[in-house]
Amino acid sequence: MVDVAHDVCPAATADKRPVTFRGGLFLPRTHRLVGFAALVALILTWQAASSFGWMSPVLAPSPGEVIDALRRMALSGELATHLSASLVRLAGGFAIGGTAGIAFGMAIGLSSLVRSPGATLVAALFPIPKIALLPLFILWFGIGESSKVATIAFGTFFPMVIATYGAVDNVDRSLVRMGRSFGLSSFAIISKIILPGALPGILSGMRIASSIGIVLLIAAEMIGANEGVGALVLAAGNLMQSDRLLAGVVVLSLLGLTVAGVIGAVEKRLLAWR
Repeated sequence: MVDVAHDVCPAATADKRPVTFRGGLFLPRTHRLVGFAALVALILTWQAASSFGWMSPVLAPSPGEVIDALRRMALSGELATHLSASLVRLAGGFAIGGTAGIAFGMAIGLSSLVRSPGATLVAALFPIPKIALLPLFILWFGIGESSKVATIAFGTFFPMVIATYGAVDNVDRSLVRMGRSFGLSSFAIISKIILPGALPGILSGMRIASSIGIVLLIAAEMIGANEGVGALVLAAGNLMQSDRLLAGVVVLSLLGLTVAGVIGAVEKRLLAWR
């Protein structure tokens, strides 16, 4: 009997070489320190341009002046008043538009009866500039809070619908068939297979919808509001108070970062299985 292992192993073992692990390709990681350093570099460049007179102090005040304006507004309570008004409107509009968008997107993704008319309506209405409809919302709901919340809800509804039914479509249907073969009910398949599989796409849609909501919030507050970050920015621009104007812009940027951070924390918790 021939010892095959004896004949093959010496040739195979003689050519053994370490193989570099290549499984990390296309798996980008977020480095918070690098992002923070980029932000600090931008602020330092801005400060240097102001210090050397490369930028007009009227048109673009230095970061120190903007921070001082923020400090004064915070101490006077003005910043809290404007920010709280904006947060209430954004939360209300996003909650309504986001919830309705997820529900309608799930219906389009799961029901043939809803899919054809629903997808057509979304494709027809989504390209309409939502800011252009704000005067119409004011006529319908009045100049108060309802028109602002409705504008934000309408603007966040469509990206959530598109993200949701696109995510549902991307769920592997072999998993659905496997669930059927094990006798799972329709509710169990939706809750245990389709919804978890679509959740990454839904959360990505939330990032887009929240950004759109902030843009529409500022537009709505600029048209008809006495309080809110948008009203603050508009008033500062009319009075040529560029330090207060940029302070409002900084607040909006921090608001966007905060919302993105909250969604990121939700992603990390709900998508730990990835």
